[in-house]
Amino acid sequence: MKKTIALVMSSALVLSMLSACGSKNEQTASESGKKVKIEFFHYKPEAKKTFDKLIEKFEKENPNIDVVNVNPPEAETVLKTRAAKRDVPDVVGIGADTTFAELSKAGVFEDLTNASELDNIQPAYIKMLRDVTGLDKVYAIPYAANADGVIYNKAIFKELGLTVPKTWDEFIAVAEKVKAAGKTPFYFTFKDAWTTLPVYNALAANTQGETFFQDLNKGNTSFKEGYKEATEKFVKLLEYGHKDNFGKGYADGNVAFAKGESAMYLQGIWAIPEIKKANPNIELGVFPYPVTNNPEQTKLVSGVDLLLAISKTSKHPKEAKKFVDFLLDEENAKTYITEQNAFSAIKGLTQDDPTLDGLKESFAKGALVDFPDHYIPASINLANLLQQLTHDKDVDKFLKTMDSEWKKVQGRK
Repeated sequence: MKKTIALVMSSALVLSMLSACGSKNEQTASESGKKVKIEFFHYKPEAKKTFDKLIEKFEKENPNIDVVNVNPPEAETVLKTRAAKRDVPDVVGIGADTTFAELSKAGVFEDLTNASELDNIQPAYIKMLRDVTGLDKVYAIPYAANADGVIYNKAIFKELGLTVPKTWDEFIAVAEKVKAAGKTPFYFTFKDAWTTLPVYNALAANTQGETFFQDLNKGNTSFKEGYKEATEKFVKLLEYGHKDNFGKGYADGNVAFAKGESAMYLQGIWAIPEIKKANPNIELGVFPYPVTNNPEQTKLVSGVDLLLAISKTSKHPKEAKKFVDFLLDEENAKTYITEQNAFSAIKGLTQDDPTLDGLKESFAKGALVDFPDHYIPASINLANLLQQLTHDKDVDKFLKTMDSEWKKVQGRK
């Protein structure tokens, strides 16, 4: 299927080159006073209102440009289908994952390697784009970063005399103390399979080694070798959930945690706005997952959660670039990270929410590592496999399945 998409999209680029001369007038239409419509397609339903606000501001400043805010369910699947039909939106906002890698390799996006906008982006996030695509060229501008962190209820920690753990052993000891006090250490929401990913990403990223996926692609390692520790630790954490780990979903967990039904929540920082909606007065903190017993080796999982790419076949590339530059403006980027509780990929633009103070040292030191699942094709469906693991707790079966599925993907390339 990937080869088919790539071939179709390559054909689309040939067609677009042949028709380029006929589209020059359209590209500068807004400058000549004509009304131009561009499409901003993204995969962030929780950010739709924020983008609505920013788009309204952009359109007031640029009355000849209409921006359509498009955010369909299963956005990445929709995007790949549209790309195969040579119907790529003008501006695309997705994560730096395998979908972005596939589309970049197929030539769907403008080459931004030499774009001046990259000069103001933190190099670590530009490197992540190159790492996930395996390409030297850069086909998007990193915009915002998220982070996996253990969210904790400060009131419960104070009540039980707990301190933030720095090592794996301390982490388990804290969970044991919470459990011994008759409270729930972690609130799991495994009804939604994807909620297995935040904690597993943190465990894997801190134990797999720096070259795991390069070695895996060369056939020099396996999930059985590189992911055993992470998987065993994942199963260990399951001992500290509540009575209905499989009957509750993400929305349930946000509300339950907001009500004080657990001391910790193994999620990402994107959950914090939803928790505060349910309880504006809750006092929260966040700390990096302490995966090993060496705090100096702890890295915060923080990848490019949102990038901005411009379609190679856009009829209005100047207007598309103008919108991207608008979003990159410091004031507008600040609006996004404030409302979405995210970190900016832009140099010098900080996240000021005190709730996230526990993560700032990791950013300051550059102790960051990308989300491992960004390198695992969607066809493997890691979330569903992890969801099954929460039921049967069979580490060997899970690892064997991962290796088997990976070989299938490699065989289709």
